[in-house]
Amino acid sequence: MSHANDDDMPQVERKTVTDFCYLLDKSKQLFNGLRDLPQYGQKQWQSYFGRTFDVYTKLWKFQQQHRQVLDNRYGLKRWQIGEIASKIGQLYYHYYLRTSETSYLNEAFSFYSAIRQRSYYSQVTKEDRPELVVKKLRYYARFIVVCLLLNKMDVVKDLVKELSDEIEDYTHRFNTEDQLEWNLVLQEVAAFIEADPVMVLNDDNTIVIISNRLAESSGPSLEQGMVVGQLMLADALIIGNCNNQVKFSELTIDMFRMLQALEREPMNLTSQMNKPGLQDPGEKPTKRENPHKYLLYKPTFSQLYTFLAASFKELPANSALLIYLSATGVFPTGRSDYEGPYDFGGVLTNSNRDVVNGDAMHKRNQTYKEMHCLHPGDLYPFTRKPLFVIVDSSNSVAYKNFTNLFGQPLVCLLSPTAYPKALQDHSQRGSLFTLFLNNPLMAFLFICGLSSMRKGLWDKCQIHLLKINRDIAQLLTHSRSIDQAFLQFFGDEFLRLLLTRFIFCSATLRMHKSFRETRNYPETYPPLPRDELIENLHLQKQILELASILDVRNLFFETSMDEY
Repeated sequence: MSHANDDDMPQVERKTVTDFCYLLDKSKQLFNGLRDLPQYGQKQWQSYFGRTFDVYTKLWKFQQQHRQVLDNRYGLKRWQIGEIASKIGQLYYHYYLRTSETSYLNEAFSFYSAIRQRSYYSQVTKEDRPELVVKKLRYYARFIVVCLLLNKMDVVKDLVKELSDEIEDYTHRFNTEDQLEWNLVLQEVAAFIEADPVMVLNDDNTIVIISNRLAESSGPSLEQGMVVGQLMLADALIIGNCNNQVKFSELTIDMFRMLQALEREPMNLTSQMNKPGLQDPGEKPTKRENPHKYLLYKPTFSQLYTFLAASFKELPANSALLIYLSATGVFPTGRSDYEGPYDFGGVLTNSNRDVVNGDAMHKRNQTYKEMHCLHPGDLYPFTRKPLFVIVDSSNSVAYKNFTNLFGQPLVCLLSPTAYPKALQDHSQRGSLFTLFLNNPLMAFLFICGLSSMRKGLWDKCQIHLLKINRDIAQLLTHSRSIDQAFLQFFGDEFLRLLLTRFIFCSATLRMHKSFRETRNYPETYPPLPRDELIENLHLQKQILELASILDVRNLFFETSMDEY
């Protein structure tokens, strides 16, 4: 950038401008290099991220200390400061993606929030440069993602309104071709906000924001006498490919719900949220970390296998790997004499074919197998280490046909393959099965036809549900016929919560009068004992009590039914 009166500039000020230009160029160069780093593997990226962060720390502090000189001599504009803050916000967000440490989301929010509070981008509209306006729009989209992940729905609604106005102004002024794309962004986020089927209301009718991350009190704790394994959940792959499902920024609603079920409530790393204080991402939180996650939206088979291999390679000793699949089912093309692990179909992780009404077309008479279908057999090599699989799909039962070749702990939780007609219309807003794993009370209310509830009653039901979870934990750990694999995983608090929620889901659906077909029920590999767990009379009694609190007991069978 050329500067007026360079010759008249005092040497100290000239050095300030030169140093700023150097830091700015260096920061851009490093930031652009981030996209060349491999997305998988937890080690390769850290030193590069550290260097990038150091430069941005210096740049941010430098522009704060020398603002007047930079204003006068460099012509520093407020949107340029906003760009630096936005890049730092992006860095923190990428730290979150790379580490799964939710505290970094707060840091990203802090910087994005400061941009808005200080109106760094407000002057952009006065400049006749559409590319600057696009920077502002992208900032809004990124800020919305962070707010969604932090459940700051009030802020999201304000941002959506502001973004809508900005898009309208942008398209009106510049007559651009990307109007449809930006309007789609608005539609996606609006649908995402409304995906929850139940509203919890305060007495003044304001909506209560429900967090579904792991809190101190949310899961059943291990009690004396419970003999469980010592495995810890260290890594998770969350894979989404449901064509007709609400999504925003490469996150389907199912992926969004599952990632929150694998995270703790975030802690604030800086004391003052609205004043960006650069927190070194190298500083470790005091609590045990969240399991590391890869979020894979519509991955090809080769991408999925690459990430899976990276997770497998880096899995520490005494740790488990979780694979969550939310995807369209691929059904077998025909019966063969020998039915092996590739003959039952699987799930489609990437749709590179025509899509009709949201579902991929499957021509059953084709002799070749779908390339991007993940078969049970594809996971066999990874069962050399403890593996916990969750499949939410219309062909989840393909994963019942597993064989534990290596004797390591292996569990598959499998969704129903079909739902009663009344619930099918809601599939766009996420799967019922995943909702049970993420927010079991909301799922329970949903199948009972309840769409809103007062907070007092919600809290009462949550207390009852905690008791149910504790009872399920007792039943599971004292079962005489349960497969040991379940107990091996039960020592981990995330997996323990998923298992208890799964059993609650399974027991509830079997008692509900609308769920009458076998395919309406979830299943497991290896099978769970039905009499001791899924159809335990004490558990059924507790579920009926929950239904009574909500005055919906008439929707459930009173006693265990033998024929399904």
